[in-house]
Amino acid sequence: MISFPKHLIDAIEQRKKFGNLRTLKPHSDGIDFYSNDYLGLTKNQAFQDVLLQLVNDNPTCLLGSTGSRLISGNKNDYQEVESFIATQHLTESALLFPSGYKANLALFSCIATKHDTILVDELIHRSVHDGCRLSAAKKWKFKHNDLFHLEALLQKSEGTVFIAIESLYSMDGDFAPLQEITALAARYHANLIVDEAHAIGVFGYGLVTENQLQNNVFATVVTYGKAFGIQGAAILGTNLLKTYLINFASSFIYSTAMSAYQILSIQKAYQFIAQHPELKNDLHQKIKHFRASNLTTSSQDKSPIQTIYFSNVEKLHQTVKILEKEQLKTYAILAPTVKAGSERLRICLHQSNTIQEINLLTEIIQKYQNEN
Repeated sequence: MISFPKHLIDAIEQRKKFGNLRTLKPHSDGIDFYSNDYLGLTKNQAFQDVLLQLVNDNPTCLLGSTGSRLISGNKNDYQEVESFIATQHLTESALLFPSGYKANLALFSCIATKHDTILVDELIHRSVHDGCRLSAAKKWKFKHNDLFHLEALLQKSEGTVFIAIESLYSMDGDFAPLQEITALAARYHANLIVDEAHAIGVFGYGLVTENQLQNNVFATVVTYGKAFGIQGAAILGTNLLKTYLINFASSFIYSTAMSAYQILSIQKAYQFIAQHPELKNDLHQKIKHFRASNLTTSSQDKSPIQTIYFSNVEKLHQTVKILEKEQLKTYAILAPTVKAGSERLRICLHQSNTIQEINLLTEIIQKYQNEN
């Protein structure tokens, strides 16, 4: 028998002790207030029909790509869809990846040398931190959305400087001061990287595109596993950036390419969203209705992510169980995903949620959030 290392056993036992051991739970039906399916596309029959037609017209698209893109996997669909994506975002180029995590891993692992500095918002996604760990560059965290702290770090940064932010933060449901950080980056000749995972689809093709900041941003990461209802991601930027990543991003070079179905479904999602602007408009009406309940939340009023804090973790767990009994699917965000003491209930609102469902959700939360 293989002896399992004691330090690994101790780590698991420590998680059990503090009640934050992660487990995989079987999927169950209910009212979705916890997924990232903001436009409800995974439940949209018309969109499902579009994807089914894609497969019927081209059944071989379901098959594997047979190799990395630098060998046998670079099918014609890649160039066509990447060119299409770049056109939608008004950028020179797009490079596709199977997920936002892999896109960030590729980007941050190779863009900076040991002489350079990467400044990251303290609430940036874990994938950025993991990418930076593969880099020899210095990584400094600045206080969340704090322009003064960011500028203080810019003043002492060395080498080529990169700034990494999210346009919409997934844990707190708040926005980056995008215009101000863009101006600050320009003033210090730093390269801004914006992760748009939770903004694309909810706010057009993302807040960089909406604010016409493409020419001021070094790289934009957009993902398709959330509002687009499918899978994949793209890094947007200049042709030079794409060429650099193809040559130096290890997770791109040494990974099997995505299937043609994954690539073509991304294009279909762009087209479907463009043809159905009512999805985004309806979502924002649902967000507005949720906010009208006046629940205590630190999130901003236009965000599909609404964070609810409780006086203690026990009350948070109790509320989640009560919501579960009503078939309302929510998710408690616990340490170590967030700092101990900042655990919260994370509500994700969708176009597919009804007003009645939102009313039931807010009534229950209101009751137990304020209960002594």
